[in-house]
Amino acid sequence: MSDGAAVLAPWRESAPLFDKLTAEERVFLAEAGERLAFTHQERRQLIEMARDLQHWGAGSLGDYWPKEKPNARKILLRDLRLRIGQLRAGEKDFSDPPLLKPVKLSKELATTERKIHGMCPVASPETVCCNLRTIDTVENCGFGCSYCTIQTFYGKSVTFDANLPEKLRALSETLDPTRNYHYGTGQSSDSLMWGNQHGNLDDLCSFARENPNILLEFKTKSKNVSHFLKSEDLPRNLVCSWSLNPQAVIDSEEHFTASLDERLRAARAVADRGIGVSFHFHPMIVYDGWESDYPALVERVLAEFAPHEILFISMGSVTFIRPVIRAIRERERPTKMLQMDLVPTAKGKLSYPPDLKKQQFQTLYRSFAPWHDQVFFYLCMEQAEFWESTFGAYYPTNEDFEHALMSASRSKLGLS
Repeated sequence: MSDGAAVLAPWRESAPLFDKLTAEERVFLAEAGERLAFTHQERRQLIEMARDLQHWGAGSLGDYWPKEKPNARKILLRDLRLRIGQLRAGEKDFSDPPLLKPVKLSKELATTERKIHGMCPVASPETVCCNLRTIDTVENCGFGCSYCTIQTFYGKSVTFDANLPEKLRALSETLDPTRNYHYGTGQSSDSLMWGNQHGNLDDLCSFARENPNILLEFKTKSKNVSHFLKSEDLPRNLVCSWSLNPQAVIDSEEHFTASLDERLRAARAVADRGIGVSFHFHPMIVYDGWESDYPALVERVLAEFAPHEILFISMGSVTFIRPVIRAIRERERPTKMLQMDLVPTAKGKLSYPPDLKKQQFQTLYRSFAPWHDQVFFYLCMEQAEFWESTFGAYYPTNEDFEHALMSASRSKLGLS
């Protein structure tokens, strides 16, 4: 091993992410390490700082490096963390979104033994949860949301389940006909971006028709609603829901998805067809202009829809688990999603500081004041304290929340 390789080796051992830095950045850190003898943990933290700056388009670590003093490694690191922390805590600038190319995905129809249904993977007794169940009919998503890591699980292929009808029939046999269920289909892929390929949507609609005690939700960021517009015999217990964010967020972090205009037009077309519509403001993101952009988006929703057409509206903040943060850093995709204060929350997740989250939810909910008594509002994946500060109350149990959401939704669909 050459001397240069020997100098770099400890950095690679601290974090494989080291090799994703520029050559100049690697040399800078290695030389600094020779002078200051960083620990394994300190090397890892420095590599992550450098990678974050690279993703944010905020220069190199050397631009923020304090003046070195003899025998003052800890003081240098403290000052460096403070400088990067100030940048992290500032509001993101989304005025210059990156231009990216979509990943090419192959498609396959495969017979698998995998289970397609389960409980929402983020359900937790530490949060107020609606007890959503999931149905994963397609594996992988063609969109490129920077805060989502679906593609890291499924690689570059999209898999449709060849025995989906049989699996849905088997699921039907497990349902209790005396109780109601809420199923969502947008967990392992966007619910609508693939349309009705391989009869996917036909099979799901048949499942809903045969089980009138379920509410089947198609959650999407697409504009692909043609199947619902041309189908003549749709079951009534369907809801199409759109994830909404201001266009600045869509341009910068929700790559290759439908624009805000396209999402709202698609939702309007579905509502005109008599299908229930819902909106998810999740994840809400803090950036320069968010305090005016989110209320402006709400004004559009209020102007373009009537409250009787909307089953429910949810709000949720950015929340990460540590493996997702690692995956975001590993990807070769510019993003400012990690340019934020990351504060520990329920079950070891990381999110905005509590006061900032409360401000997010209160800002959005106040903007919906004309609909407060006509639409079901809730927080997704959030603790009771945020319900209290937003709505003034919270459901004592997840079962109470589930019952209230289902009762309100079924009533609007004329199913009560």
